[in-house]
Amino acid sequence: MIREIRNIIYRCRSRISVVLASNLLQRVIFRAGKPRVIILSAGALALFLYAVPFMQEYAAIIPSSPQVSSLPGAINQEAKQNSALAEEVALLKRRLDSFTGNSPYLVINTSENTFRLYNRRSISREGICSTGSYVLLRKGENEKWLFETPRGLFKVQSKTRFPVWKKPDWAFVEEGLAVPPADDDSRFEYGVLGEYALGIGNGYLIHGTLYQRFLGLPVTHGCIRMNDDDLETVFLTMNIGSRVYIY
Repeated sequence: MIREIRNIIYRCRSRISVVLASNLLQRVIFRAGKPRVIILSAGALALFLYAVPFMQEYAAIIPSSPQVSSLPGAINQEAKQNSALAEEVALLKRRLDSFTGNSPYLVINTSENTFRLYNRRSISREGICSTGSYVLLRKGENEKWLFETPRGLFKVQSKTRFPVWKKPDWAFVEEGLAVPPADDDSRFEYGVLGEYALGIGNGYLIHGTLYQRFLGLPVTHGCIRMNDDDLETVFLTMNIGSRVYIY
């Protein structure tokens, strides 16, 4: 649009200059006794003959200009986009609140064997832990166990002080021992899980360990091991129903 207006102005100036520079007009101006009046009259005539068509052209250009005619629409479109973005941010915030809220929760990183304990959306404690080794144990052709820590969202289902470990079948197979009956006394071991344990379902626990020198390494059979101080803090902070995020 700007280029079109400039072209019209240039043509208007050229036409006015032609009128004022005309030999015939110059003779009229300098032969008359009132040159100023004649010059002004000539200028007015040029303005009428050439500037009026210019304004008509300009008026014809303005409505068709997308920069001008679409400006209100562009502002409305931007306002709609901003409103939609604000709604999306509010939705994401509500979803985040539904996952976290003000309740304590625990996040386990199985790749780095680290944990973070959150309370009121702030990190209250973090450190190293141990997670599944991904070792595959086989017994014959039909039985096998993969020692991995499950990933996903879990909730604390139980809290126990001075837990007793009931050894599963794989614990005997791993040691090359015969698997005893389900309630045999040999299945129960005391003192190997530390002072605290939090159950998150399907037999998986967050517990202590006798082998704290291995913390930070993937060496467990699927449970999550912590040192004594970290475990105590997690145990006292987390409640039944508190969320545990494992990834």
